[in-house]
Amino acid sequence: MLFKRRVLDGLAAGTIDLAFRRWAQPRVRAGSRLRTAVGVLEVGTVDEVVVADITGQESRRAGYSSKSELLADLATQRAGQVYRIGLRVAGPDPRVSLREQHGLSDDELAEIQRRLARLDAASRHGAWTRAFLQLIRDHPAVRAGDLAPVLGQETQPFKRDVRKLKELGLTESLEVGYRLSPRGRALLERLGRRAPRSG
Repeated sequence: MLFKRRVLDGLAAGTIDLAFRRWAQPRVRAGSRLRTAVGVLEVGTVDEVVVADITGQESRRAGYSSKSELLADLATQRAGQVYRIGLRVAGPDPRVSLREQHGLSDDELAEIQRRLARLDAASRHGAWTRAFLQLIRDHPAVRAGDLAPVLGQETQPFKRDVRKLKELGLTESLEVGYRLSPRGRALLERLGRRAPRSG
């Protein structure tokens, strides 16, 4: 589920605790968790509803000024049933604290290298993780559509790979593009020290 920034801010403030989506079938289930810019959201309920039964109060709890505003938004979504989703902020995104951990011990460095090597080995286009990290380091706040061709990649596969680095706390998303986290910068610095000297 994607949320507009004003909705995320409302969820964080506690003024929003519902969302409405039109789906062919539910895309989330009760108990599932969603990571967002304001923390981890927990899905409390997922109920199919009749549009006529949605109240003005529920519309406001979903961040709309009125039911008519909610209905106008639903009209822009794909055909399907309307679902009411109960949400709450369950805590901070663990990746946020992870990416600030830049004092890498030798064991932490080895673990990150092991996980990056696993990503490289599973890739159809060969080892990519270090090249991606270096590209993002050298070109922060640049659109994925502009970065991907530099490495001969399509935009969507490039974004998927960057998300894998984000899971490890090595990158963070900006309004436009990405940047290395303190953890990602520390990793490249440590790896650079270990690089063999030529000659």
